[in-house]
Amino acid sequence: LGSAGAGAVQSALGNLPELAVSLFALHPGLGDVVRASLVGSILGNSVLMLGVAFLAGGLKNGRQSFHSGRVRMTALLAALAAAILSFPTLAHAFHAPVQAHARTFSLICAGVMFVLFLVTLPGQLRSQPGEEELHEPARWGYPQTLTLLGATGVGAVFVSDWFVGALQPSLDKLHMSQTFAGLVVVAIAGNVVENVIGIQLALRNRSDFAISVIMSSSLQVGLVVTPVIMFASLAFAAPFTLVFAPLLAVALLLGAVIGALVVNDGESTWEEGAILVGLYVVIAAAFWWGA
Repeated sequence: LGSAGAGAVQSALGNLPELAVSLFALHPGLGDVVRASLVGSILGNSVLMLGVAFLAGGLKNGRQSFHSGRVRMTALLAALAAAILSFPTLAHAFHAPVQAHARTFSLICAGVMFVLFLVTLPGQLRSQPGEEELHEPARWGYPQTLTLLGATGVGAVFVSDWFVGALQPSLDKLHMSQTFAGLVVVAIAGNVVENVIGIQLALRNRSDFAISVIMSSSLQVGLVVTPVIMFASLAFAAPFTLVFAPLLAVALLLGAVIGALVVNDGESTWEEGAILVGLYVVIAAAFWWGA
């Protein structure tokens, strides 16, 4: 596998806890937490963690370069996912006729995003000229790998159940809004695996692999995790839609646009990392008091 393919696989495994937490949160009716965590996961990866990786890698290694063609396509797909995710909210905010069919419209958006993921997946996995190739020997065989992944998946389910069980009492005790909890706490906790790996790779000056892990995670949350949650919500009593708080939709769109601008030139510096981290701090602060 090239760095893009390996990054996509790593991101898929790292997003499993995010999916499990969201599904468990739907059961007690924490829809606001789930919606905010979806936006938070995208922003947490494409803004905060990308910024931290640029900052850490730039301070240690100076200006870093990466395969711009691949990253531009990923950024374009992420921006497209942000736009589609924002449409149900915009329709509701502008009182468009479709707002009366919010759940059906949300299902249509989810279906389109998942189809786009399937259509673009082969190109995302295919190595391109000049891209970093991985030649590290396998440490384990298929049986050991499958056993470990299975055990990790089961463990993630149990931990996610405990996490959600402790979430509501914590919100009440800390006087924290569901939106802030989903946007920051749940999103960061659910993506900690790929975030740590991405930063470590940036420190080792493996920019292609680092950005692939971080941005693939953000992309998969939009194009895969969100549709799965949307369709899975049909099994729950409480109705679930992709109608966010309007400010969440604005933050999602701004984060996608600024993230795409930062990676467009195929180079990263610690100053760009600081800019992205600063943007995330402002977004998070805007939701501390609820939204």
